[in-house]
Parts: sequence; structure tokens; C-alpha cells
Amino acid sequence: MSNRLFQTVIHQMKDVLGRTIGVIDENGIIIACSELSKIGESRQRIREEMAFSQGTISYEGYHYRYITSSGKNDCIAFSEGNDSEAESATQLLAITLGNIKSLYDEKYDKGSFIKNIILDNILPSDIYIKSNELHFNSEEFRAVLVIKFHGSTDLPPYEIIQSIVEEGNKDYIISISEQDIVVVKEVERKEDGDALEAFAKRIHKTVREEHGVKVLIGVSSIVENLKDLARAYKEARVSLEVGKVFDIEQPVMSYENLGIGRLIYQLPTTLCEIFLQEVFKKGSLESLDKETLMTVQSFFENNLNVSETSRKLFVHRNTLVYRLEKIRKLTGLDLREFDHAVTFKVALMVKKYLTSKPTKF
Repeated sequence: MSNRLFQTVIHQMKDVLGRTIGVIDENGIIIACSELSKIGESRQRIREEMAFSQGTISYEGYHYRYITSSGKNDCIAFSEGNDSEAESATQLLAITLGNIKSLYDEKYDKGSFIKNIILDNILPSDIYIKSNELHFNSEEFRAVLVIKFHGSTDLPPYEIIQSIVEEGNKDYIISISEQDIVVVKEVERKEDGDALEAFAKRIHKTVREEHGVKVLIGVSSIVENLKDLARAYKEARVSLEVGKVFDIEQPVMSYENLGIGRLIYQLPTTLCEIFLQEVFKKGSLESLDKETLMTVQSFFENNLNVSETSRKLFVHRNTLVYRLEKIRKLTGLDLREFDHAVTFKVALMVKKYLTSKPTKF
């Protein structure tokens, strides 16, 4: 349990109890105290005094009691005073901190368990055993969000996401690296994909508006079992990679909405190279200049409509037709025909994929 969480509870209780209170760790050092100047002091002697005591003891102006959590006595709570009120305050503090520590440790254990699953650091056969030990419901609908931060932040990315996502018993926030944070979220139904994407967009908006930093979020499909979280994590990472490879300007990329980009990304590069060789004459794709490629992009964006495309490009209709004819002569594909346009579009995406040489997860 973090010292900061202990200190937070101590700070909240000091005015109610009206006396100096604190916590001593397993090394005999004060790690949290209502009187901040005492933090770091050694109280090793009291650990020796309590070695054979399970109750509350009075020693040199303070009462002490073990904080018990998960059947273990690690830390010691203390309150100033020799009176009965000090004894009661110490008991109250020890019980409160013990309960909080138990919940925290259980959450931490579950979080570590989830992290091991998504990173493939646990055998599939051990997942069922460990989930039973942690009283973990493995048969729930869950999804994985990978949140990638770009640029420096006022707070650590983990703390930023923690302040946005209400981390309860069902959702988990996991730090993968300094810039990559994972949220494992439980959903009610398999069909909650839209709600999941809306959730990701709220995270993106909050981070951008309150912390002024760019984030990209990859969203997996919804899985039904704990063991499938490793696959979901890879899907979320693939979503980010597909967006980068194919220049999709979307802050939130959902695996189920990647379209043909997802298919191309999963093809062997040798197959992609064969496809390009079959579709284009040797060197024909490379012979298209930047202006021609921009024309093609606009033509696709305007649903193969010549008039609308020429208007958007501020060129005469005949100029656009001339450019399309030039492409047909170079490649043998007439983009005004739907089948040819689809082939050309796929070929451009395959070319981008091969050029980028993305890292597989």
C-alpha cells in the first residue's frame, strides 16, 4: 500500500481524533503522520515491544496497535496519549487502515494479474486457478483501451487517467510504459461497442482540454473471458498502428471499425508485394507524382464524382478528366469505374503498409 494513501487517510482523520496519529512501517520508520515533521523518524523500539502483543499497548506517551490486513501484521498505527480515548483512537485507526489496506492490496493483486494476462506473462492454465484465488469473475464482457500520450504532461500519464476513470472493482488502469496506459473496462453486453467508443472519446476530450496534451486511443473488440484479454490488448495496439500506417486522422481508433486497413495490416508482406506486381505495370505506381495522388485522394473522398471533385480542387472538369486519363494510361485502371477504383484504393493502402514496415505485436 502506498505511503501517500496512508497519509491521505491520516490527514482526513486528524481533526476528528484531535491528536497526533500516524503509521510505522515494517522497518520501524514513521511513513505517515498528522505531524509532518515526524515522518521519517525511527520507532524501531516499539516493534520490539509489540513483538509478542496482538492488542493495543501504551508506550512512552503513545498507544500502538498492529494494522492487520489479509491475516498479516505489517504496519503499526499509533495515537498520542496514555488515556482510554487514545487507546480507542488507535484501535479505530488500525481497523480503518487495515480494511483500506486489504482492499488496496486485493486491487493491486488483481491489477498485477490483469497486467500479466494482457502481456502474455501467465500460462492459460494458470489464469483459471489464479482468478479463483482472487475471487475474480472470469466470465464477464471486457474490452481493452490503449492510451498513448504524445508530449510532456503536468502529471504522470497514469495519474491523469486515474483522475478521469473511476477505477472501481470492475475496471483496471495499468501502466505499460511512461507514455502508454491501459484501461481494462467491463461492459454489460457484447453489443456495447458504441458506448465503449464514446467512453474513449470522453477520455480523449478531457485529457486534451484539461491537460493540453495529445493522446491517441486504440479500442479493442469486446471479449467474454479473461484469457482473451491478451488478444484484446493486441487488437487495441493494432488499432493504433493501423491509424498511423494509413494516416487515419482519428483520436480514437476502434478495432472493429478499421475496415480494410485491418485486413491489409494482417497480410504477409510477400503477398502484398505480389499483389502490387499483378495490379500495376513495373514502375507505374512510382511514376505518379504528388499532384496526381492528391487528385486521386480527393476523387475518392468525393465518391468518384467528377464534378464535385473538380469543384473542391478548383480545377476545370476537363483538367480532372485529363488527369484521370493519365492514370488510366499509366496503370490500366480507370478510376471512374467502381471496380478499378476499389483496386487502386487497396493498392495505395498496400503500398503504404509496405513502406511503413510497422512493428507487429
